[in-house]
Amino acid sequence: MISYSETEPENPLIPGDTTEVGGIGVLGALFKGLVEYDAKTAAPRNAVAESIQTTDAKVYTIKLKSGWTFHDGTPVTAKSFVDAWNYTAYSPNGMQGANYFSHVEGFGQVNNATPDGGQPDALPPAKELSGLKVVDDSTFVVTLSAPFSTFATQLGYAAFFPLPASFFADRKAYEAHPVGNGPFQFVSYTEGKSLLVKRYDGFAGEKAHVDGIDFRFYANLDDAYADVLANKLDYLSFTPWSSTVNSKIKTDLPDSRRASYTYLGHQAIAFPLYDGRFADVRLRQAISMAIDRVDLIRKVFNGARTPADGIVAPNVQGYVGNQCGELCTYQPEKARKLFEESGFQGPVVLTSNVDSANQQWMEVTCESIQRTLGRECRFEPVPTLGEFRRKLDDGTIGAIYRSAWVADYPSIENFLNPLFRTGGSSNVGQYSNPAVDALLTRADGAPSEREGEKLYQEAERLVLRDMPTIPIWYQSATAAWSARLHNVVPTQFRELDLQSVTVS
Repeated sequence: MISYSETEPENPLIPGDTTEVGGIGVLGALFKGLVEYDAKTAAPRNAVAESIQTTDAKVYTIKLKSGWTFHDGTPVTAKSFVDAWNYTAYSPNGMQGANYFSHVEGFGQVNNATPDGGQPDALPPAKELSGLKVVDDSTFVVTLSAPFSTFATQLGYAAFFPLPASFFADRKAYEAHPVGNGPFQFVSYTEGKSLLVKRYDGFAGEKAHVDGIDFRFYANLDDAYADVLANKLDYLSFTPWSSTVNSKIKTDLPDSRRASYTYLGHQAIAFPLYDGRFADVRLRQAISMAIDRVDLIRKVFNGARTPADGIVAPNVQGYVGNQCGELCTYQPEKARKLFEESGFQGPVVLTSNVDSANQQWMEVTCESIQRTLGRECRFEPVPTLGEFRRKLDDGTIGAIYRSAWVADYPSIENFLNPLFRTGGSSNVGQYSNPAVDALLTRADGAPSEREGEKLYQEAERLVLRDMPTIPIWYQSATAAWSARLHNVVPTQFRELDLQSVTVS
């Protein structure tokens, strides 16, 4: 068994109700979807799916490979996917990933949630998506409300994982002991400490070399790093700020026990737009231009980050450079002018969880804002990612908050629809612009991915002018591991490739 530092999952491990990094990381061990993504390139390829066929990007026929089973020994069938997708989409179930099914025909009939995620007293008129039809045990057909050329690429994301029949029979029992179809099966969970999984020898895909994983939840990333150095922790995907000072990590660890890598994401701060204090776009633009990203990266990361010039990561198909223009550069005079015009009262407050190396850079960001705008800026920490996410989901964050994004799947669409469409699954700041929504709808229904990309790019430029989220840098990290790990591959989703890693 190997030990692996991870943030604690926010919710019980139901695929359709998990959207944050820690939960997604654990679900990746417990489940396997129709599609999986190459560890090094993020290119999609079939996993449980034998084939995914369409002639019009609207009707998709999906055939499953044989021999796949859940950890309780029951078979993975077409119904396992259709039932899971219907459950997630049905708004009274309160699943965070419901909007991933908004493209499926009949979504409006099963989901009547309000834009802020609330559920009206009246139930939706239907409980099942009309666009999902089981043909036989190994075949189902998905009909979308309009052509969506990115649909097949989406299908490796957690919201699209199957669920066993036992989930629907007793959800509480499932939450206590999740049952997936992935390379590892659940063993135990100790809240605030760790979650254990062991290799599932009935797994139909490529079996892992390690016999289990101990996901450990560290409150402080420096403690995790110290344990890696001492060979008490096997893998750390994101080394702390302290390891970058004077390139300390290069003396702490040999090249064979560390690797720097880029991944599909960005780091940002964002505004809770349900709070009227942040309604003025001039305020949001002023704070963006008050941040000296180059100086921040030099001070905190020894220059080892790339300032963000948009909200789409550079290694994603559809990326266009400098989408943000001067709004994402340090412009102190323009920032002060806009800030004064906005009439913002009181101090500027930033907040973030601090269990994954965020405090230092958030404090330096605050220093830049205060120095530039001449207004007090303070940082208010939240101990854990789970607590931080609950505050975001509940709409109780009243400060400018850290907002990182790691792609669910490798597409420009994924950097826009979940985060910036009205009512999007990860639009916790409740940003809404009808013009952006209209562009995204046109992009979703474009006849080809190339034509869709141009519309998504236009939507990105419009979002950046509104500045509901301030891009800071594009994601990169340095992973570190113990002396006993070999064949270590950090993925494009900031995870360890569990299929390739070996133990001496």
